[in-house]
Amino acid sequence: MARRVVLAYSGGLDTSVLVRWMTEELGAEVVAVCADLGQGGDWEALRQRAWAAGAVEVEVLDLREEFATGFVAPAILANALYEGKYPLVSSLSRPIIVKHLVAAARRHGADAIAHGCTGKGNDQVRFEVSSRALAPDLEVLAPVRTWGFSRADSIEYASRWGIPVSATKASPYSVDQNLWGRTVECGVLEDPWATPPEEVYELTVPRRAPGESLEVVVSFEAGLPVAVDGRRLALHEVVAELDELVGGFGFGRVDMVENRRVGIKSREVYECPGALAILMAHADLESLTLERDVAHEKARLEPRWAELVYDGLWYSPLKMALDAFMNETQRFVTGEVRLRCEAGSAGPAATAGPGRCSVAGRRSPFSLYDLDLATYEAADSFRHQDAEGFVHIFGLGVGTWAARQRPLAGGQVAGGTGGQGPGVGHEAPGPGGGRGSRA
Repeated sequence: MARRVVLAYSGGLDTSVLVRWMTEELGAEVVAVCADLGQGGDWEALRQRAWAAGAVEVEVLDLREEFATGFVAPAILANALYEGKYPLVSSLSRPIIVKHLVAAARRHGADAIAHGCTGKGNDQVRFEVSSRALAPDLEVLAPVRTWGFSRADSIEYASRWGIPVSATKASPYSVDQNLWGRTVECGVLEDPWATPPEEVYELTVPRRAPGESLEVVVSFEAGLPVAVDGRRLALHEVVAELDELVGGFGFGRVDMVENRRVGIKSREVYECPGALAILMAHADLESLTLERDVAHEKARLEPRWAELVYDGLWYSPLKMALDAFMNETQRFVTGEVRLRCEAGSAGPAATAGPGRCSVAGRRSPFSLYDLDLATYEAADSFRHQDAEGFVHIFGLGVGTWAARQRPLAGGQVAGGTGGQGPGVGHEAPGPGGGRGSRA
């Protein structure tokens, strides 16, 4: 009996060729599973492509709502941006895909799952580590790492087997998309000095007149966006609505050189208008509702959360522990944030300046902002006389050091422009001002 393999099928060139290649080279029966995560597309054409490639079963799973509530939502609570820029578009999608690959493998009696990732990317790590966490008994196949096909080879192979794919040698870009955004790499983008051509963009093509502006109010409950301009929407609908609104101003592009998990640098272009607008609004609302120490500690842990997800550790104990912390911080992150969008400079799309989206206002029923304490007007209720004692005690340690040790520290003054203090190879002054013993 032929072995059965469940393939993460995107409908693109590599995974379409993979169906036929595993059938011919491994003698496998391939079940193609495609996850609808909001990327759009012609699902019937995708099914026909998988059948043409030789799949024995084809499943298209509508996972948009689950992806939004189970995977995008935690990223919003964590203000997740890898290296401070990337909203984890592809990173968030891999663990849910693996979850459903494993479920499909159980349904179809498969003993392996497969993916179409290369050996130099991050996705191979995300697929395989997630699979190890959820189903260590399943083998994971990664033929693209070993089959030695170039892109041209894959196009020729597809043509030879009559597999209808849209990739051509003239279209070199590799694109991944879901409801949280869109990623583009390869082609001219591999040169970090090259300006991305306008043709790589779809979600952030300016559609507003120069100088046009718009304000939009995003409502949050317990840290998650629930309405746009007063209209309640599901989370994936909020993202789509903001994609359309702020993306039309040309806002939401990220052009970065990032550090991949495998140790190489990669130039990536991202379009995430809705995601970036939501993350900006959420972080701003937190500034109004989180207590100071909680806010500072959360800001310290957010990059670690993003790094774990980027590295494929969604199903890890540390990530789950950080989720518990993030969830606890969101109890009072409820309110509204007003975003102001402004169109860029005049000119054709290829030369038009980028649009802007910024926070114009925020309010919350749980706001920790107290106008009576913050104002400098007559209504000021702050007890200024209390500040003298507070400042004195706060600076007590520095004052003691300045009186006892600073005169002996080599004459250093503010800004470090004085004499040289004790350093490597120098002895510290002794209690009497002479040279003391080395520590």
